[in-house]
Amino acid sequence: MEEILKKAKEASKAVAILSPKKKNMILLQMADKLEKYSKNIIEANTKDMTIAKENGLMESLLERLFINNDIVASMAKSIREIASLQEPVGRILDGWVNKDNLRIEKVSIPIGVIGIIYESRPNVTSDTAALCFKSGNGCILKGGKEARFSNIAIANILEQVLKENDIPKEAIMLLPDYSRDGVSKLIKMDKYIDLIIPRGGEALIRHISENATVPVIKHDKGLCHTYIHKSADFKKAVSIAINAKTQKTGVCNTMETLLVDRKIAYEILPILKEEFDKKNTDLRGCEDTLSIIDIKKATQDDFETEYLSNILSIKTVEDINGAILHIQKYSSNHSEAIVTEDIGAAEEFLNRVDSSCVYVNASTRFTDGSEFGFGAEVGISTSKLHARGPMGINDLTTYKYKIYGNGQIRE
Repeated sequence: MEEILKKAKEASKAVAILSPKKKNMILLQMADKLEKYSKNIIEANTKDMTIAKENGLMESLLERLFINNDIVASMAKSIREIASLQEPVGRILDGWVNKDNLRIEKVSIPIGVIGIIYESRPNVTSDTAALCFKSGNGCILKGGKEARFSNIAIANILEQVLKENDIPKEAIMLLPDYSRDGVSKLIKMDKYIDLIIPRGGEALIRHISENATVPVIKHDKGLCHTYIHKSADFKKAVSIAINAKTQKTGVCNTMETLLVDRKIAYEILPILKEEFDKKNTDLRGCEDTLSIIDIKKATQDDFETEYLSNILSIKTVEDINGAILHIQKYSSNHSEAIVTEDIGAAEEFLNRVDSSCVYVNASTRFTDGSEFGFGAEVGISTSKLHARGPMGINDLTTYKYKIYGNGQIRE
């Protein structure tokens, strides 16, 4: 592994000095090649899907793993969007002249080598590789073994484009070691890796956070909440709740707990149940909820669980303060929403809820790099340093100070 990472470190230096024009040209070639060799990618994915089904992989993970022509086209589109974004490297973030007449500029630069650890989704391979490349970084990709053949097929295509442009292929490198020991070694390689971004289950994130010597930006679970305030427009509230839970169930920005103000619970809960029944959602509620609608009883574990499936916990709360206290206790600080027509309640929710993304009258499903206009994302950061929420290309840079003098010395 050390030899692999040594090559990646050297390759990252070559990427860091590429011109924006050259980087964009290579990215567009990558997008074209993915579409040209879509058959190879789909054949590799078929192998992964067959093995995954034989091993009894969860339905939500099978959904993430699957690739067809439309998904390959979407991967290529994402890379083209990344190429079209404003250059993230070399931005002057700030500038001033100090008392000694030194001109100081704060300028964005690449981070270096970024290790990305992820599970199931092969499109993460192309998205994150393109984001790292556009931002002048090398990347080490550690995908899950369930997507092994798909990831290899995608990475091989990207590496081929690098070689054709005389860029060391190690600038985008898929780590061949799929073991847990491989992860444990990788996260301690601070001599060669500058940042680790883990995307995956709670156990994986915890293991990396507790054992890494490389700096880590966590992309933790998405235990997301929607609170329906007493002033909510019912039509708006039902539409948002249904979308937040059922539009796509196996993703981190899906609502897992619905909080309902007790003052409107008797009116709105039956309407919500009727609509969720149409979506075959498995509803689980607190004691107060059960006294209004006939659903399963929610346990303490339910309110602590990221289901990633068509299951929803429901809790009635006394007021906005009760909703916020529940979120503070159970949230993973990913995405939360309030549905309300009360401006004061909206502002209180926005100000008091400490999650990376906080919504008023909108679905949490919008927490996504492409929806935010970032082209794509490395993931959704639940950390507070150095990035939060959807991480795009600007979050894959750091900065340095350039100081211009004319012979000044310090007295």
